[in-house]
This record gives sequence, structure tokens and C-alpha cells, in this order.
Amino acid sequence: MDNEEKSKLALFEGREIRKSFHEGEWWFSIIDVIEALVGGDRPRKYWNDLKKKLFSEGYDQLSEKIGQLKMKSSDGKSYMTDCANSETLFRVIQSIPSPKVEPLKRWLAKVGRERLDEIENPELAMGRMQELYEKKGYPKEWIDKRLRGIAVRQDLTDEWKARGVASSVEFAILTNEIMQGTFDLKVDDYKQVKSLARENLRDHMTDIELILTMLGEATTTKLHRDRDSQGIVPLKKDAKDGGAVAGRTRKDIEQQSGKPVISTENFKQLKGGAAKTTKRLKKADE
Repeated sequence: MDNEEKSKLALFEGREIRKSFHEGEWWFSIIDVIEALVGGDRPRKYWNDLKKKLFSEGYDQLSEKIGQLKMKSSDGKSYMTDCANSETLFRVIQSIPSPKVEPLKRWLAKVGRERLDEIENPELAMGRMQELYEKKGYPKEWIDKRLRGIAVRQDLTDEWKARGVASSVEFAILTNEIMQGTFDLKVDDYKQVKSLARENLRDHMTDIELILTMLGEATTTKLHRDRDSQGIVPLKKDAKDGGAVAGRTRKDIEQQSGKPVISTENFKQLKGGAAKTTKRLKKADE
């Protein structure tokens, strides 16, 4: 996943909390925070009831401090979601009877501080990503490739921004060109092969899938620079050509091995342990 994608998820005690860097600070999904605090299967109703309670207690400025930001849901689509910055969340969660409130407050403060640190020193972001993957149970060998892939992706997206790509739609178009050329699948189609919804595709790739993704993106970056491409049309051609390079490599591997590179394996059950995960990764690559 690239840095932009990665920034949208954080973990609190093993639970995913969606977040977005907005107006110079982190904003968090209130529904996710409530679910992390109280559990259950109706966090939205809990939040609606809590809003009424806060209004009755005189916190009528709440609506002005709650923002609606687009975030991905479990079905893979993006919806407008109630979000708040750390300061507003502190007030909200103070009204929730849960032993996790104080740990969550410390976690929110830490996440906010980390973002400022990472702006000053980007290497810290990579270190924290590595720690996050380790906590999820990924093996070191896979993490090394994943982090290298993130760096390659960041290099590519920096080129896109410098060469006139501005919208998320254009980023998606270029990404799909590379993926189509590499795997004969667009991102959403590939996620269906791996039975994924909201999860990030790259977090569920095998070693060889990650390597080929890097090859397609690194080649595309080189073509942009060599051709000095500007604007979406030339960049799209570079992305198609870069993906084709990786695609030919994939086909060579498949011809030599007699087995498909694209794997239906995903790694949702990583909490079973790194050793088990390593075994599954090796099996998928054989």
C-alpha cells in the first residue's frame, strides 16, 4: 500500500480505526472508535444515542466540531463518515463508560505526535509501518519486500504529482494500467480473486506478486523520467508500457515453472502466527 493508503488505517489494541490527515491534523472515524471502546454490533446506534446525551448535557457545539469525511467501508466503497480530531474525540469518549478510555486517549495523543515527527523525519514512518506489520504477524522476509514496495510506490506517485496528476481518479486510472499490464487484472478484479473487500490488495500479495508489482511501478517511473512525460495521456501510455514489462516477466515465470503467479491466497488470518504465515507464503510461491 502507498503512504496515502496506509495513512487511512491505524490499530488500537488490534482493532482498525480509519483516519485521515485533514486540515493539518488527524481525523478519526467516530464509529470505529466507539466500536473499539464498547464492542457490540451496533456502534452506529450507540453513537446516535450518545450524540443526544451530549446535546442534553449542554455540549451543543458538538455538531460544529464533527466533520464528514469520505472513508472506505467494509464493502470496499467510500462513504461520508462522522469524524473528529483528537481534541473533540477526547470529549466524546469521556462520556463512554469503558476501561479502555484512558488507553485510547493516550493512543490518540501518540498518533497525532507521530504524524508531526514523520513529516520531519520520513524514516520514522517506515519504521512504524514495519512495527505494524510485525504486530499483525507478517514474517520479516515479506515485510522487507512490502516496505521496499512502499518506497517504490511513493517514488512513482511523486512523479505523477510533479507531472500533472491531481485527482484520485487519475491515480486510480494509472495504477490500473500498470496492474492490468502486469497481471491482466485491474485492482478491483484482483481483490475479487483474493476475496477481499476493504483490505489493501498489496497486504495480501505473495512475495512474487509484490516483486512483479514493484517491477511494473519502477519501470513506469523510469519511463516517465526518460520520456519526460507530462499530463495524463502520456503518463497513461508509460504506465501501460511499464506494466507490460512486468507482465512479460510474469509470463516467463509461469512458462518456466508451469504454475500461475497470481494466487487466490489472502492473509486475513495472520494472527495465527508468523511461522504459519511464512509456510503459507512459501506454499503460494511454489
